[in-house]
Amino acid sequence: MLKKLGLLPKLIVAIICGVLIGSFFPGWFVKVFATFNSIFGNFLSFIIPLIIVGFVAPGIADLGKGAGKLLGITTVLAYGSTLIAGFFAFFVGDSLLPKIIKISSNFTASNPSENLLKPYFTIEMPPLMDVMSAIIFAFMLGLGIAALNEKTLYNVMSEFQKIVNMVIEKAIIPLLPIHVAGIFANMTFTGQAARILAVFGQVFVIVIACHLIIILFQFAVACSYSGKSFVQCLKNQIPGYVTAIGTQSSAATIPINVECAKHNGVSKAIREFVVPLCATIHLSGSTITITMCSMAVMMLGGMPVSLAGLTGFIFMLGITMVAAPGVPGGAVMAALGVLQSMLGFNEAQLALMIALYLTQDSFGTACNVSGDNAIAIIVDKINDKMKGRSEQKKTATE
Repeated sequence: MLKKLGLLPKLIVAIICGVLIGSFFPGWFVKVFATFNSIFGNFLSFIIPLIIVGFVAPGIADLGKGAGKLLGITTVLAYGSTLIAGFFAFFVGDSLLPKIIKISSNFTASNPSENLLKPYFTIEMPPLMDVMSAIIFAFMLGLGIAALNEKTLYNVMSEFQKIVNMVIEKAIIPLLPIHVAGIFANMTFTGQAARILAVFGQVFVIVIACHLIIILFQFAVACSYSGKSFVQCLKNQIPGYVTAIGTQSSAATIPINVECAKHNGVSKAIREFVVPLCATIHLSGSTITITMCSMAVMMLGGMPVSLAGLTGFIFMLGITMVAAPGVPGGAVMAALGVLQSMLGFNEAQLALMIALYLTQDSFGTACNVSGDNAIAIIVDKINDKMKGRSEQKKTATE
C-alpha cells in the first residue's frame, strides 16, 4: 500500500512515525535509525559532487548549443528573474523569520546535530572531490563541450546524467522517508522536533505567499511591457499552475504550459522555444523556497544570517539548479552542494532541507512554470520589435 503513495504522503507519514518513535521508543531503538541516518548521510555527501557534475555540465552544454540572440535574451531573463525571487525571499525572511524563530535555552544554537543521539557505527564514504571542485569541473566541462561542439564527450556526460538520475530515483528518493523518519525520531527523543515543526508550519505559509506575490510581479512586468491584459493573462495561466501542483514537475507541465502561452497570444515559435527552455533554467519558486528554508534552518541553529553571507549563495543557486533532474525535489538535490559548501550545512541540516523542500515542492514548481510564461510574453514582444527593426532596415535599403 505504501508503494502506491506519492512522495509527499510518504514524507508526511515518515514525519509522524518519526515523532511517535522518538516519543515512545527507548534510546537504543532510536539509535538504530541514527545509524541508518549516518550511513545515508555519508552516501549523500558522496553523491553530491556527482549530482553537480552530472547535471550542471550537460545543462550548460545544452545552453551553449543553442544559437541566436533569443537564447541569450531568454537565459538572461530567466536568471534575472531567479535572482529577483531569491533576494525577495531573503528580505521577506530577514523581516519575518526572526519574529517566528527565537533561540531558546532548550535548543542548542551552535549545531543541531550535537544534541542528537550518536550512531552505533559509521561507514566513511569520502567524496571523489569536494563541492567547489565539482562546480568548477562542471563549468569547465559544460563550457568546453559547448565551445568545441564535442559530441562524444557530450554523449558521455548525458549518459552519466542518466546514471545519477537513476541513483536519485531508485536509491535516494525511496530511502528518503526512512531517513526523514530517523531524523525526526532523533530530534523528538532529544526534545527538538516540536519546536522545528511549529516553526516550519509558519515558514511554509510565508513561502507560499511569496510564490504568489512573485507570480503577480512577473506578470505585471510582462503585461506592462507587452501591453497585454494582466487579469486575462493570469486567468489563462491557472491550468498550468494547477497542473504543476499535481505533477510536481516542470517538464510534465510543458504541454499544458505551452497551451497557456498560446491563450496569452504568444507566437508558436516563441512559446515552443521559451517554455521548454525555461522549464530547466528558470526556478524562481524553487529559489524562494530554498532561500527561505535555508535561512530558517540557519536561524534555528544559531548560524549568522546576513545579506553578505547569502548573496553568493543566491547567485550560485540560479546556476547549480540548471537542468535539475526531472524528479520531485530535483532543485534541492542540485542545491545540496551549495548548501554544504557556502552555508556550511551538515548532514542533519541537509536532510531537514530536503524534507522541508519536498513537502511543498508542488507549489514551488507551480511558481516556476507560471514565471516561464511571463518570460515567454516578454521574449515574444522583444522578438516582434526585432522583426520590426529588421523590416525597417530592409525597407530603407530598398
